[in-house]
Formats: sequence, structure tokens, C-alpha cells
Amino acid sequence: MAGGGFSTSGAGGTHFEAKITPIVIISCIMAATGGLMFGYDVGVSGGVTSMEPFLHKFFPTVYKRTKDPGLNSNYCKYDNQGLQLFTSSLYLAGLTATFFASYTTRKLGRRLTMLIAGCFFIVGVVLNAAAQDLAMLIIGRILLGCGVGFANQAVPLFLSEIAPTRIRGGLNILFQLNVTIGILFANLVNYGTDKISGGWGWRLSLGLAGFPAALLTLGALFVVDTPNSLIERGRLDEGKEVLRKIRGTDNIEPEFLELVEASRIAKEVKHPFRNLLQRKNRPQLIISVALQIFQQFTGINAIMFYAPVLFSTLGFGSSAALYSAVITGAVNVLSTVVSVYSVDKLGRRVLLLEAGVQMLLSQVIIAIILGIKVTDHSDDLSHGWGIFVVVMICTYVSAFAWSWGPLGWLIPSETFPLETRSAGQSVTVCVNLLFTFIMAQAFLSMLCHFKYGIFLFFSAWILVMSFFVFFLLPETKNIPIEEMTDRVWKQHWLWKRFMVDEDEDVDVVKKNGYANGYDPSSRL
Repeated sequence: MAGGGFSTSGAGGTHFEAKITPIVIISCIMAATGGLMFGYDVGVSGGVTSMEPFLHKFFPTVYKRTKDPGLNSNYCKYDNQGLQLFTSSLYLAGLTATFFASYTTRKLGRRLTMLIAGCFFIVGVVLNAAAQDLAMLIIGRILLGCGVGFANQAVPLFLSEIAPTRIRGGLNILFQLNVTIGILFANLVNYGTDKISGGWGWRLSLGLAGFPAALLTLGALFVVDTPNSLIERGRLDEGKEVLRKIRGTDNIEPEFLELVEASRIAKEVKHPFRNLLQRKNRPQLIISVALQIFQQFTGINAIMFYAPVLFSTLGFGSSAALYSAVITGAVNVLSTVVSVYSVDKLGRRVLLLEAGVQMLLSQVIIAIILGIKVTDHSDDLSHGWGIFVVVMICTYVSAFAWSWGPLGWLIPSETFPLETRSAGQSVTVCVNLLFTFIMAQAFLSMLCHFKYGIFLFFSAWILVMSFFVFFLLPETKNIPIEEMTDRVWKQHWLWKRFMVDEDEDVDVVKKNGYANGYDPSSRL
């Protein structure tokens, strides 16, 4: 599996020699199983909430509504805050856990943080599969959320730091690829367990989450920690040896010295979260936060959480709804593979902009069809129109899967300097989970009130985020992580204004007539 050597040029002409070694590939695949667990959690919740035995046991009010369509409009059958809490509680817990994960990622390393995530996942799975009441079910989801918080903090950092620059994008997207495989796996499991007689199929659906949880835990036991993390914690000799192994060459001195220097600078930062607010770190912070908000307002997670519920709302039967969710899940996986092969060739911006057009058109078409064919109390969605809606949703999902899905995680993980990387990743995960929680908690209510207009709501956001990418997002493909400042931010028409060195900043302050005692670093 070892590839030929290649070099990446630094800003000052330095070349970092690296081979695509088996240890890199294996480590990245094992680490990316965190995405498999995350994806399974996303996909399984929507499936079990459309199963009648599950609804009858935990949400009898919703169950009665689905059996008597005359009581509510088509769009409002599943509008229930408790049902939404079952899905969203995971992400609220993940939001809280990510603050602790930032500390463990920095102090204990990426590997041990992934191990902690795996343990949370396993305990949560056991509680969910054995749940006897709603409280037990929610506690299990909360523990799964803690696992999500730790995994989403550590895995993208691990992948970005262990991968050679040339294939960093592709290997990092293994995390998102595993998310999509997890969603597809969950949809397939739900489709099968829904047919089990006796009403216990939902327990099997929730219990099989133990498979990716075990993979992540075992993977964390066997992978090596990143050289960046080892050097950051003062284990220089071990970090150098690991760097030699993962690069497959003895000529690692230039890259090692750059990592040591970056670590030295990082240790001078006593308050990484406060440092994030400094002027020089503002571009990375703004872009990372914006990408997470935009990613959720594409509407993808709302659709992936509740795909079977959404298809049921549109008039599909229970089995047909689960089957349609399987189709969209398969499209999600295949399209993410496209991103793995294209992200380091075409670049980040091209994929995001093309996908913006594709998602916008597909959502507008879906809104028009539903506005004409599906009203509050009647469903005129024929078999042909139903298939067309599924095709349009697949068109939308495919665009997201090769753009905003993987790149929403990739770009933040490769843009923060080492001294703020853990804190920056923590903020990234925190914002993502916050807006994931908001969308999961609100979607069914929004569907009830907006009806087909929910797709127009998301399409408007897609238009806004496409303009953001066009004007404000710089290209980061094939740029070494430690050279982003010189080669990316200082070259951008807007962000270069924030990259003024401290001495230069003082001169600017003096020229503008400020007092000599003014500290430019205090400018936030």
C-alpha cells in the first residue's frame, strides 16, 4: 500500500518528503470509524421513530395521530417535542462534551480522546437497546452524544495531522465517508428490523450501533498518536519516531523542526480560547463558525434524521419510506466517494460552488411539486411524482455529500494554527452540534408550519452560503497546515488585513494617532 515519495513545498522553499505508508492508511481508516458511529446515530433515529411498536411504547400520542390522519394535516402527523427531543438530545449532550474533549485532546492526545468516545458510545448503546421507558432512552442518547462530542473533536484533528499534505483532504474525508456509510447501514438495518414480528425490531436497530462503537474503541487502542500531539506534550523523541514511521522516510528533519517550532509557539499561548479572539485568528474563526451554521441550514441533517418520517408525510407507506431512505443513503455514500477523489484535485471552492447551484435547484423543484400535489388533508402525489421527488432529494443529497458535508469538517481542521487548533476544533464542533440540535428539535414543527415552504427556506440559505464561499472562502488545497497563514490568509483580499504582524500592527496604530502605550494585541 505504500505509495511513491512526493514533496510539498513550504513558503520558504522547504520540501517535506513523505510516502503514503500503510500505517497512515490503516490509522486513518480506524480513526474514521468515529464517523461510522456518528452516521449510524443520525440514520437510526429517523428509522425507529417511524416504526409503530416504537411509537406505541414511547410516544403513544404520535402513534394515535399516525393511525387517524383526519386529526391533523399531512405535514403535522409527527409534530411532537418529545419525539424531536429523542433525536436532538444526542447533539445537546455532544455540545456539552466537546468542551471537555478540547482539554483531553490537548492534554491526553487525539488517540485517548477517541478511546473515551468509544467507551461513551458502548454504554449509550446498551441503555438504548434495553430501554424500558422514555427516561432510559434519553439517558442512552445523552451518553451517545458525549461520544459524538469527543469523537468529532479528536477524529478530524487526527486525520489532518497524520496525513501527508498532498492527500490530506481525501484522507480527512474518510471521516465524512464513514458518516454516510453509517447512515446507509442504519437505513438498511431499519428496513430489515421493521419487518420483524413481535415489535422488538427497534431494539435490534438501536443495539447494532454497538458494532461501530466497538470498531472505534478497538481502533483507538491500536493506532499511534499524531506527531503533532506528541511534540505538543513534550514527547519529542517519540514524536520524531512516529513521524519517521508515518512518512516512510528518514528525511523528516525539516518537517519535525517545523512541528517543534509550532509547538513552541503554541506553548506560549496560555489561554487558547481567548487567543482565538485575537485579530490574527479571526478569519479562521469566522469561516469555521460560518461553515458549521451553513452546513446545518442546507437542511441535510433534518432530512437525514427524519427521512423515513418525511417520506411517510409525503404519502409513502412505512416500508416504502424506509426503502426510499435506503436509496438516499446509498446516494450519500457514493457521492462522498466522489469528494474523496476530487477534493485535492479540483479544490474546496469548486466543489462548494457547484453543489450550491445543484442543491438550490433541486430544493426549489421539490417545493413546487409538493406545493401543487400535497395539501394539508389530501395527498395527490402519484407513484410517478413520488419517484420524481425521491430523485430530486437524491440530487440534493449527492451535491451535499461531495461538498458541504465533508468540507464543513475538513476546512476548519486544516486552517487553525497549532496553538489554537484544539480550541478552534472545539468551537467548530460546538457550533455544529448547537445548530444540529436546533434543527433536530425544530424540523418537525417547521414542517408542520411551513409545509412545502420548508424547502424554500433551506434554498434561500443555500443562496446566501454560496455567495459567502465565492467572496470570502480562500482555497486551501495542497497547502501544509503550518503554512496557511503565509500562503492563504496573507494572500486573501480581505483576510490579509487581519494578518498584520505585531510590530507592523504597532506602526499602524502609531500612524493612526493612537497613544504609544496602546497594546494592539488587545484589539478583538
